[in-house]
Amino acid sequence: MPISVGDKLPNATFRVPTEDGPVPKTTDEIFKGKKVVLFAVPGAFTPTCHKNHLPGYVHEADAIKAKGVDAIAVVSVNDPFVMGAWEKASGSDGKIVFLADPDASFATALDLTFDGSAAGLGVRSKRYSMVVEDGVVKTLNVEDVPSKADASGATALLAQL
Repeated sequence: MPISVGDKLPNATFRVPTEDGPVPKTTDEIFKGKKVVLFAVPGAFTPTCHKNHLPGYVHEADAIKAKGVDAIAVVSVNDPFVMGAWEKASGSDGKIVFLADPDASFATALDLTFDGSAAGLGVRSKRYSMVVEDGVVKTLNVEDVPSKADASGATALLAQL
């Protein structure tokens, strides 16, 4: 059963790209005692993710943080080197924390995956956004179609804060 509002995030370890290489970060390190906006994309550099979903969060980052949000993070089923390259290419200027979920273990634990094999992608995360307070999901917006970023976009999430 997919994660829902009121549920605690499962324990997971992400890989975060840094100048010195990937660094492991746990859900506790990212979410404990903080209010975090987390959004997920099916893949770094894919058209909707790169041209629509991520840029919206970069553009609205200051407005989102002005609502009491400590951090904004994006997670994708990609390796940390791809996530690092995407961070640099996106011009996010440190506004967004990039989290790699290379084996889809976090997406699977949330039960928010889909099979993208037909497009050559394998198991991927569904596109969603959520507000997480101290590890607990407060709002959750899951897209019905991977190629859309409406319900999970930055403008929609900002209106929920």
